[in-house]
Amino acid sequence: MTLSAINLVHENMHQRQSVGHLVEPAPNKEQLDLAFRAALTAPDHRRLKPTRFVIVEDHQRTEFGDLLAHAMADFEGIDPVQIERAKNHPLRAPVLVLALTELQDHPKVPLYEQILSSGAAVQNFLLSLQVQGFSTIWRTGAVVESTTLKRALKLQERDLISGIIYIGTADKVISPRADIDLTEHVSLWDGHIESES
Repeated sequence: MTLSAINLVHENMHQRQSVGHLVEPAPNKEQLDLAFRAALTAPDHRRLKPTRFVIVEDHQRTEFGDLLAHAMADFEGIDPVQIERAKNHPLRAPVLVLALTELQDHPKVPLYEQILSSGAAVQNFLLSLQVQGFSTIWRTGAVVESTTLKRALKLQERDLISGIIYIGTADKVISPRADIDLTEHVSLWDGHIESES
C-alpha cells in the first residue's frame, strides 16, 4: 500500500463522527453491500459470525417507528413524550440498519468476545460508509433492551440489539474532528508486577 493510500485510510478514520440529522442521498444496495462485506471482516474468534444486520428502508420507517413506540411500552412508567419521540426516531435518516449480536455458547469463545466482535463489525461498517461519502450515527437507548423489539427481530432474550445505525448524507458541513492528545490515552507499561500482600 502506498503512503498516499495509507494517509487516506487514516484520514477517513480520523474524520469519522456521528451526525444527528441525515438526508438523501442514502447508499444504494451495492454501496450497502460493500459496507456489510467490510463489517464482516471484523476480528471473530472461531468465525462464529455473531453479527447480523437488518435493513429498514425509507418506505418502512413509519412502520418501524410504530414498532419502536410499541416496544417502549415494555418499560413501566415510561413518559408518553418518550414514546412519541421513539416513534419519530426513524424519520431522522433515509435508511436505518440494525446491528444484532446473536450470542452462541462456545467452549473457547466467551460471550464478551462475541460482543466485541460485533462492535468491531459496526465500526468497519461505519468507516466503509464514510469513505463512500455517507454519514451515520450509531444509537442505542432503552428501546434496544425491549423484549418486544427483540422478539420482532427473532432474537433470543440474551441476544443484543447492538445498535440502530442511521445512514444518509449530512444536511450541513461538519466541523473537522479535533486532534487527539495521545498522552491522555496511551502509556508504556512500567514493567512492575504488584505482589499480593
